[in-house]
Amino acid sequence: QVQLVESGGGSVQAGGSLRLSCLVSGYTYSRKCMAWFRQAPGKEREGVAYISTGGTRTYYADSVKGRFTISQDEAKNTVYLQMNSLKPEDTAMYYCAAAGGVFCPAPLNDYRYWGQGTQVTVSS
Repeated sequence: QVQLVESGGGSVQAGGSLRLSCLVSGYTYSRKCMAWFRQAPGKEREGVAYISTGGTRTYYADSVKGRFTISQDEAKNTVYLQMNSLKPEDTAMYYCAAAGGVFCPAPLNDYRYWGQGTQVTVSS
């Protein structure tokens, strides 16, 4: 049984930083694309950062490029999202997700496994 558990969300002021963590268990596929998505109230879910197996490739949405960094520690089965220079528009529920296959970013429908989400709130 695959489980993804996020942690690290919270409330910060604009300009602050947070680091999200996603602990992955039960994932036995040899290849995967890990991703962080976010969804604000009334808005569609948005993919913000992606990392391929072994961390060889990363990809960022334009809205977070230069401010967010995705990384992973495969020994700890954990994916991180370091978020710096946070803005009020970064306020959302953040989800960790996993997709198999060779493409990274993967199509949204390929993300079979999702965490429960962690709330990030940025005040001005």
